[in-house]
Amino acid sequence: MTSILRGRTARRPLCCAEGGGNRPPPHAIPTDRDPTSVTPMARDTHKQTAASAGSPYPLGATATPDGVGFAVFSRHATEVTLLLYDRPDAEQPVQQIRLDRDGNRTGDYWHVRLRGIGPGQVYAYRVAGPRDSKAGHRFDPQKVLLDPYARAVVGLDRYQREAAQRPGDNGPVALRGVVTGGDDFDWEGDRPLPPSAGRELIYELHVSGFTAAPDSQVTPQLRGTYAGLIEKIPYLQELGITAVELLPVQCFDPQDAPRGRENYWGYSPVSFFAPHPAYAADASALGPLNEFRKLVKALHRADIRIILDVVYNHTAEGGDDGPVLSWRGFDSAVYYHLDAQGRDRNFSGCGNALDASDPVAARLILDSVRYWVREMHVDGFRFDL
Repeated sequence: MTSILRGRTARRPLCCAEGGGNRPPPHAIPTDRDPTSVTPMARDTHKQTAASAGSPYPLGATATPDGVGFAVFSRHATEVTLLLYDRPDAEQPVQQIRLDRDGNRTGDYWHVRLRGIGPGQVYAYRVAGPRDSKAGHRFDPQKVLLDPYARAVVGLDRYQREAAQRPGDNGPVALRGVVTGGDDFDWEGDRPLPPSAGRELIYELHVSGFTAAPDSQVTPQLRGTYAGLIEKIPYLQELGITAVELLPVQCFDPQDAPRGRENYWGYSPVSFFAPHPAYAADASALGPLNEFRKLVKALHRADIRIILDVVYNHTAEGGDDGPVLSWRGFDSAVYYHLDAQGRDRNFSGCGNALDASDPVAARLILDSVRYWVREMHVDGFRFDL
């Protein structure tokens, strides 16, 4: 038997006006080329850097002891440039590495490996390609793009949604990814918990709203955060709660809302992998990632499972007049359901619909679910809409 308690601030909107194994499929990798032996051709447009060809797998940014491998998907791009920043609030990149179509591309995957950098490195992309709206292509090399596989996100404090909608460069106010360490968090033997053998009592709550009020009895500087929720675990235990269901904590666009209002609920994802940074008391680049993991570990110690309310049927990029933030700029024609004129098909009621019938988008969703279980130790999911 399963019961659900809803926090006093946790009402789900009627519509979304608010908002592993990621190995490339075999058909995407040419059979006449070994992806590990491609001639390194990446060009740093500012200065020489220790770059090699890298690999199309795994996707995202993968740190190793001697560097970081970057890999992204784009079937129709003609040029991909990796941007590196020396700090999260830097307006301009300190390095721009243009990937070569021959040396740094395998099938539909663009990749490079850089030495001398590691976890905490801030990065983003610019991608050029055909500007053919009837074919569904929305490439715009003036837009700085967030890696669809970014495990941490920075820039929400400077972010401007409108800059990604209008023509021109949005670089200084764009969201960016952060290279994470993967196995550098001490889980102290923690593992996802099995479902309750008896009665399951689930408390649905909004991370910020649950602890934001002065009468929440949470340390003032921790109110509205993952760390603040840890302080409420004894209260959940008193209620006999066996699982908490968190309203969206995947990084979302707080500006995807009517003018003058804020997206409070979070049903407007900009990343399927990164915890929402605004819910972290630790404002460092990797702070939200580790603070969320500490929350999971603390809940498990109290024998409370953690379930995520997730959104995979649409993104914060909205409809045809929406911003170019990530997927749309990498390959809109692949990631989204489009009609014969290249326009977004609004099956979700939120402006766009992720095309999970395409293997690339389907793998993105599956990789995300696997990541939250394997790397973040969450116990289950509630799929929205």
